[in-house]
Amino acid sequence: MTLFQSILIAVVEGLTEFLPISSTGHMILASTAMGIHEEEFVKTFEVFIQLGAILAIALMYIKRFFRNLTIYFKLITAFLPTAVVGLLAYDYIKAYLFNPIVVSVSLILGGVILLLIDKKVTAQSSSVMEVEAISYKNAFFIGLCQCLSMVPGTSRAAATIIGGVFNGLDKKQATEFSFLLAVPTMLAAGGYDLLKVDLAFTSEQLMLLGIGFVVAFASAWGAVKLFLTYVSTHGFTSFGWYRIALGVLFLVLMWGADL
Repeated sequence: MTLFQSILIAVVEGLTEFLPISSTGHMILASTAMGIHEEEFVKTFEVFIQLGAILAIALMYIKRFFRNLTIYFKLITAFLPTAVVGLLAYDYIKAYLFNPIVVSVSLILGGVILLLIDKKVTAQSSSVMEVEAISYKNAFFIGLCQCLSMVPGTSRAAATIIGGVFNGLDKKQATEFSFLLAVPTMLAAGGYDLLKVDLAFTSEQLMLLGIGFVVAFASAWGAVKLFLTYVSTHGFTSFGWYRIALGVLFLVLMWGADL
């Protein structure tokens, strides 16, 4: 992996991690397009830059985490289904689902769902005054929806936002709950991934990890700020069409490459 490739992958991660368009899917597609092979360092790099992105959210919402301790219990409730399913299905998912075809199909299907629910999102008012007031039952069901994001290309953000909408939240609250739930989910997933890799790196690789972390942090911070402003007034239609277009494009390119 070159310096240019590491910066580009980190930008892709930061910009897409909290948008309903699948950061994992984008990294797989970007790596495939640049001819980056899934060697041990590349896998570690992808996990490490995700931690950079999650640090941006943790700092951005740090006051929310200290304002009301109830949010911790709601997030733990939402995280539990993902933790259980993730531990049981981790090896299968990594072995069989991390490929461009699965990503492309998931992007298209997720895009269609976003288009179908957009009108519901636009018209819906929230059943609670603030995210912290969500019931434990609804938090748990949002967590079940998050389990779907283990399929690459589905998008953790999309799954949890859709889950939030169908559990009484308006689009802004659903988006914010998705951001907050990302912290325990990604920390657990990233930590589990790092336990499975050899952490002995060269000085050049350590430099790439550091640069990637900072770039992912900065791009995630900017993306989240813009996304919250955009979704408050425009909804999710554009993200649905984008997912469909990208998924179709890569299917066409892969089909053409096989001819």
